[in-house]
Amino acid sequence: MKIKIINKSNHALPHYETEASAGMDLRANLSESRILKPLERSIVGTGLFIELPIGYEAQVRPRSGLAAKKGVTVLNAPGTIDADYRGEVGVILVNLSNEDFIVHNGERIAQLVIAKHDRAEWIAVEELSETVRGEGGFGSTGTK
Repeated sequence: MKIKIINKSNHALPHYETEASAGMDLRANLSESRILKPLERSIVGTGLFIELPIGYEAQVRPRSGLAAKKGVTVLNAPGTIDADYRGEVGVILVNLSNEDFIVHNGERIAQLVIAKHDRAEWIAVEELSETVRGEGGFGSTGTK
């Protein structure tokens, strides 16, 4: 699939690191480093602008290493970029650690996954079919 992109950053275009990678790393595009204090959130720009085909979305997801090692993640994970959005790709980072986190220009802060999706058409009914699970949710199937 070919996707149109404008890169206003000084960084290389996102790319897949391995043959089987689902996501491409997004890099911070900052004029100066930014400090994220504990529990603080900030939209970090990437300098990227994309034009997705209709029927696709771009999902902004956390990088597992950043989350595990530093406690920094994407707040609205996954963030959705719709096919008709033409603004800069931004990442809502949140620092869930107890220490300040410094975001540097060019740092890999999230990953982008391109995903196909369908559009739903609602059919109003009076009742739904029965299942074994029924209305059980929020952990009702147990933990083991």
